[in-house]
Amino acid sequence: MKTVLVALSLALPTAAAFAANGIDVTRGGDSNVYGNCVPSLVVQNKSGETIDYLQVDVVLALRDGRQRIVELKSGYREGAPSPIAPGASTTLRQHLDTSRALGVPCGEVAERRVSRTICETAHGMACASSVSVLP
Repeated sequence: MKTVLVALSLALPTAAAFAANGIDVTRGGDSNVYGNCVPSLVVQNKSGETIDYLQVDVVLALRDGRQRIVELKSGYREGAPSPIAPGASTTLRQHLDTSRALGVPCGEVAERRVSRTICETAHGMACASSVSVLP
């Protein structure tokens, strides 16, 4: 009986964390590409729905006082689908072929905040699950 209780106590927190209804987005690794900072975000889909498209617009405050908005996306909006299944994780990236480079290295970024989030399931329907973003 004691062994069963220990096994259950170890399994329940994992099941509860997976069953949590939501989509968590946290800061990923930044990279410098040709002298330009390219930020990223990591998505963990803890919901029960498949996400077809996720975009988070992040406002980057630069050390010189300027601000830049960077769109971080799960895939191309009209491109090949890249769904995020329940329980899966992926990285949101800036698509440098369709957006303007930041123009400064990562060391020049002083602050980050979210300005907009777009989450869609099949056929462009809004995600029913909440999206929590910590940039």
